Amino acid sequence: MSKENSNQEATSQFFLSSVFLSLTIGVPFSIFKYLFGVLAIRQGSELEMEWLIVFGWITVIWAGLDLIMNCIRCAIEIITKKTVIEFCLIAQTGRLIKRENLFLALDTFLSFTIICFVLWSGWIADLRGYEKYLWYGATTVNLISLAIVDIWNELRSGSDSY
Repeated sequence: MSKENSNQEATSQFFLSSVFLSLTIGVPFSIFKYLFGVLAIRQGSELEMEWLIVFGWITVIWAGLDLIMNCIRCAIEIITKKTVIEFCLIAQTGRLIKRENLFLALDTFLSFTIICFVLWSGWIADLRGYEKYLWYGATTVNLISLAIVDIWNELRSGSDSY
C-alpha cells in the first residue's frame, strides 16, 4: 500500500472512530437533549404543568447518561481499541436484542425531532446565556463535521458524474 493510500485509510478510519463520532454527533446530541429537558422544565414551571417538569427532568437525566456513555466509549477506544458500550442509552438497549444500529438510528431520529421541536415551537427563544452558546456550539460542531466528512468522501471517490 502506498503512503498516500495509507494516509487516506487512516483519515477514513478517524472519521469512523468512536472519538470522532462521539465528539461530533454524540456530544452535540446530548447537548440538544439536555437543553430540551431544561426548556421543558422551564415551560412546565411557567405553565404549572407538573408532567412537563417530570418529562424535562427525565430528558435531562437521559442526556447526562448519553454524555457519560460517549465519554466512556471514547476513553475505552483510546485505551483498548475495543468498543464495549454503545454511544447512547437507546442503542445500548438495542444491544440486548442485537439491533444496536437500528436503535442508534431511532436515537438519531429522536434527536433531530427534538431539534426541530425546539426550533418550531419557539422554545429556542427561551434559551438563556450559556445555553445559547451550548446550542450554537453543538449545532456548529455537528453540521461542520458532516460537511467535512462529505467533502472527504467526495475527494476520495474522485467522481463528480451522475
